[in-house]
Amino acid sequence: MPFLMRKLAVILLSSLFSISVCYADITLPAPQMKDGMSLFEALKKRSSTPAGDFPVGQLSDDELSTVLWAASGLNRGKSGWTVPMVKGKAPYVRIYVASQKGVFRYEWEGQYLREISNKDIRADIGQQSFTRRAAYALIFVPDSEAFGDMDAAKANNFANIAVGAMSQNIYLTAAALKLSARYIHSIKSDVISDELKLPENSKAIGMILLGK
Repeated sequence: MPFLMRKLAVILLSSLFSISVCYADITLPAPQMKDGMSLFEALKKRSSTPAGDFPVGQLSDDELSTVLWAASGLNRGKSGWTVPMVKGKAPYVRIYVASQKGVFRYEWEGQYLREISNKDIRADIGQQSFTRRAAYALIFVPDSEAFGDMDAAKANNFANIAVGAMSQNIYLTAAALKLSARYIHSIKSDVISDELKLPENSKAIGMILLGK
């Protein structure tokens, strides 16, 4: 009987431990949608932070939430986004957020981060050494299933156009919030695919580093 009780206790503790480490989604605060810097001033200040000067400061949750919302969040009703999407589709380029806390996927519906892993991969995903210094690396990954039966070349074009729009929104928001941003095209796609557990036909297009 004591052996059986010990065995049950071990199973119960193991179950509780697995639950505690498997669910670490992060609810983001409401993004800033008014006031702040004017559009034309943000355009004037929009820039890529030099690699050698990229800062190591941390962003607040409010700042991260605003940047992600600007990239592909809802801005009107239930089907209006901050960037254009072909045929009124929901955002078919997903944003993965790599940070010291791990890797998350931004969910525009609900404004939160869904945990993918608790591993810090920032030092492993870029060709440049300064990638590890950024507070966040926002990784753009097309959702191949969202395109359905669309021709692959056309789907790729739409995905790249979306990334361009999302990137510009991030740059302008970073300027308005006085953050540092830099788009990185030289990425380690295979490493990213493994770490993000991406489907075989999904590859990251690029990423933007954020700092303060």
